[in-house]
Amino acid sequence: MAASRSTPNHLAGPYMERLAQLRKDEERVRAALNDPQTLFVPMWRTQSLILRSSSSFGAELVRGFARLEAIASEPILLGEFQGQLCFAVELPAESDPILDTSAEFVDLRSVAGDLTRDEAGLLAYARAMVLWRERHRFCGRCGTPTVPVQAGHVLLCTNSECRHQQFPRTDPAVIVLVAQEDQALLGRQAAWPAGRYSTIAGFVEPGESLEDAVRREVLEETGVPVGVVEYHSSQPWPFPSSLMLVFTAHAITTEIHQIDDELEDVRWLTRAQIAAGEVALPNPVSISYRLIEDWYDAGSPIPLREEPKARLWMPPR
Repeated sequence: MAASRSTPNHLAGPYMERLAQLRKDEERVRAALNDPQTLFVPMWRTQSLILRSSSSFGAELVRGFARLEAIASEPILLGEFQGQLCFAVELPAESDPILDTSAEFVDLRSVAGDLTRDEAGLLAYARAMVLWRERHRFCGRCGTPTVPVQAGHVLLCTNSECRHQQFPRTDPAVIVLVAQEDQALLGRQAAWPAGRYSTIAGFVEPGESLEDAVRREVLEETGVPVGVVEYHSSQPWPFPSSLMLVFTAHAITTEIHQIDDELEDVRWLTRAQIAAGEVALPNPVSISYRLIEDWYDAGSPIPLREEPKARLWMPPR
């Protein structure tokens, strides 16, 4: 069955206490870094450390900073995870990290669905913070190098005449399931694997409401005007720094007339066509799949996940 609307999307949910009040407590942060039980989430070349075996699959968290201090960047306090304070650290990209573990670094998108919800959320949070810091090493106002303060949650310009502060950023993007009776509007980008289709999505522009962004993106990419727009849910998507704001919308007409070349193909698909595997659907970790699943299950006696011929596109592992 499709997940209840109250169920958090993957990569979201109350997987940890963020403890924002500790970020300015330098003494507590230092004590945590000296505690051998403190947890660390290593990141290397935007990849996460994963331990796989014949009987288990999970995030590999390192206990104690001593194993990482010589090679890691300054830690970023994430919060409390499973009863222990937890930090993210970035390992140098120029060389292969040597850790005393049989785990390996892999792309989070390829394995997030195999992790527990808590571990997937933690790794996504760590990835977002490390990427933000890596991409804001210089002041956006004067170009001077920045230094992390407040346990890594603020980047401070080192120019004494500037001292501009940068905070972690999130880019809002809308994603929408457009429906018309027994049809859903899906499209595909030319760079995607053959047969893969997904819902319509795009970034919110400055001075634009979320509802206006939904209508604009659908019209630009498909030529289909939509009427009622309803909020569905949200999902953090740290690839690299998006927050997916999720909607459903009703099409006014079904005529497709692409205005731009964002999508290679756009088509209306019925539940029967989806059940028959006419297109490959997005990775179940993504909110796009949940949108399609919720729409499909609302009008079908057989849940989408139980349709034997329905196809999924899964990223390579």
